[in-house]
Amino acid sequence: MSLEWVIRIISENWPMFLRGAGLTLVIALIGTIFGAIIGLLAGVIRTIPAPERGVKKVLLKVINVILSIYIEFFRGTPMIVQAMVIYYGSALAFGLDINVFVAAIIVVSINTGAYMAEIVRGGIVSIDKGQFEAAHAIGMNHVQTMWNVVLPQVIRNILPATGNQFVINIKDTSVLNVISVTELYFVTKSISGNNFRYFESFFVACMIYFVMTFIVTRILLYLEKRLDGADNYTMIGNDTQLEVDQK
Repeated sequence: MSLEWVIRIISENWPMFLRGAGLTLVIALIGTIFGAIIGLLAGVIRTIPAPERGVKKVLLKVINVILSIYIEFFRGTPMIVQAMVIYYGSALAFGLDINVFVAAIIVVSINTGAYMAEIVRGGIVSIDKGQFEAAHAIGMNHVQTMWNVVLPQVIRNILPATGNQFVINIKDTSVLNVISVTELYFVTKSISGNNFRYFESFFVACMIYFVMTFIVTRILLYLEKRLDGADNYTMIGNDTQLEVDQK
C-alpha cells in the first residue's frame, strides 16, 4: 500500500467520499427508525394474549401467521437479494418505478423490522409476569398495561440491541450498490475504477466505515448511561433523606 496514493485519493475525492458516507448514514438512520417502529408493532401484536374463542381469536391467529412468515422470510434471506427483488421485481411485476433512495429505505426498514420484532418480543416476554398481574389487578386493560408499564421497560432494555442494529445497517448499506444507490461502497467502487488503485481506495472506505461506527457506538453508550441515571441518588421522605448507593 502506498501512503502517498492514500493521501492523494483522499485529497482528490473527499467530496465524493463525504457524500457517500452521508447517504450511508441517512439510509441507515431512517431505516433503523422505521424498522424499530415496525418491530415494535409486530412484537406487541405477537404477545397479545389470545382470546379463548370467537372471531378475535381467529383474526389474531391469522395476523400472527402473517407476521411469522414475514419475520422468517426477511431474517432468512440476504438483504442484497431483498433489494433486487423489491427494486427490480416491483418494476417487472407491478410496473412500479420506485426511486432508488426510497427503495433503499424500504429494504433497510423491512429487513430491520424483522429482526427488531423478535428483539421486542423477547423484551416483552422477559418482563416479570407479576407486573402484568399487578396492572390488571388495579383495573388496567392490556393496552394500558403495555403502554404504561411494559413498553417503557422494554424500550430501555432493547436500546443496546437497537443501537447494534443501527451499526449493522451502516455496514449493510453497502449491498445497496446493486440497485445503484450512491452510498459509500458505490462511490468507492467508482473512484477505484477511475484510478485503478483498488486497495488504497477501499482502505480509505474501510477507515470511513470504522470512524462512523465508532462514533455511533460511543454516542449510543453515552445515551444508555444517561438513561440509567447516576449511581447515587437521593430519596426524599417526610423528614428523612436517604443516600442510596446502587452499587
